[in-house]
Amino acid sequence: MSDKVTLSAKSRTTDFGSAGSRRLIRAGYIPAVIYGKQAPVHCAVNAKEFGMKMHTFTGSTLVTLSVDGTDHTVFVKNYQENLLKGIIQHIDFYEVTAGSKVRAHVVIELVGTPAGVRNGGVLDQVLHEVDIECLPKDLPSEIKVDVSALELNESIRVGQLAVAEGVKIHTPEDETVATVKAVKVEEAAPAEDAAAAESADTAAAAAPETK
Repeated sequence: MSDKVTLSAKSRTTDFGSAGSRRLIRAGYIPAVIYGKQAPVHCAVNAKEFGMKMHTFTGSTLVTLSVDGTDHTVFVKNYQENLLKGIIQHIDFYEVTAGSKVRAHVVIELVGTPAGVRNGGVLDQVLHEVDIECLPKDLPSEIKVDVSALELNESIRVGQLAVAEGVKIHTPEDETVATVKAVKVEEAAPAEDAAAAESADTAAAAAPETK
């Protein structure tokens, strides 16, 4: 089941536009819109609360957004951040319905140390998330993948991922999730080549100058 967090907001029915947004931001709120069910719901999210929790959100984190006491189950679809000022300027939420399936991107977490790494290989995680579809109640916070059995030059593909019943993966089955590669070692120049080069340098240095 996906991690679930809460956020508080107040409804916004007037004072739209850029000037209104600036006033909200100065007052400690972030302008936001909830899309999904019917008409968009405009609201203002507590900026301090969102700033404290935003780094815990992933593409599959369900958020209970309470707008004037009315709860909405949403995803954080997108937010606009002003990096120079260090503030969030706007948030887009997407509301989900309990009985309707949702599409989301879920993080892949690798677990264990591959056997091939212990034999000198390097683990390379090629894919970091997959596109899934399921009911909100079945939405995982991450998909754990045990890579302990991977030997050198072996891979795990999307089709091998284990997910709960009711969860459908839309990412192509043949895409590589992780692989163990052999470490490439550059061959040293043959000893005779090095000796020949040294002899040539010595001869050049000893040769008399010509006028």
